[in-house]
Amino acid sequence: MAVPRGRAAVVEGRLTEPNISIVIPVLNEEASIASFLRLLQPSRANGAEVILVDGGSTDGTRKAAEAFCDKVIDSEKGRARQMNAGAAVARGNLLLFLHADTQLPESFLDLLSKFQQSPKQWGRFNVSLSGSKLMFSVISFMINWRSRISGIATGDQAIFVKRSAFDQVGGFSDIPLMEDVDLCKKLLKFSRPFCISEPVITSSRRWEVHGTWRTIFLMWKLRWKFALGVPPEVLVKEYYG
Repeated sequence: MAVPRGRAAVVEGRLTEPNISIVIPVLNEEASIASFLRLLQPSRANGAEVILVDGGSTDGTRKAAEAFCDKVIDSEKGRARQMNAGAAVARGNLLLFLHADTQLPESFLDLLSKFQQSPKQWGRFNVSLSGSKLMFSVISFMINWRSRISGIATGDQAIFVKRSAFDQVGGFSDIPLMEDVDLCKKLLKFSRPFCISEPVITSSRRWEVHGTWRTIFLMWKLRWKFALGVPPEVLVKEYYG
């Protein structure tokens, strides 16, 4: 069940529909979700809609999040399904898909306003890993360089897209992995991405827990196999294995 409908922006004393909807897929994020969502409260005050999509959490994620969101809804587990569910109830004409371990820059609303005035149909931010190791800076540089050359972004880069384009490509494909890469490939038919150089800060937790080089190798291997046509249902077992 969703919480009450989102706030609308106030313009010259009248209510307007939110222009930007931020869709956040989550699963068992009780420990950190409130502190993460607090950072989005200034944007809510400025008219952005925050939608949290829970994929079946067994902890207190929903309860911890409800006070900080315009909508909290349930969905089948799976990032693609959760983000599609959030998009289905979003009221903004710009959709921003945000991971719960990724922090937007303070000026992101102004930056997205520039995007909306452009002919581009979608885009992404540069990314910076949160860890202090020099190697994380190198990884961040390589991710951003690869994305600029290929036109393909990952979910950690906070992909944003105009509602009309998102609807025309049918949203995220119902696949358990590489949904972000797949969406970018579909959106490239409309335009190259609008690239925002001011970075989002995303957690380096996976690299720290599983090892930097091992994670780099795994990510590249999975992307290469996906490009060769290996089904995401096969790749997801390797990713989580």
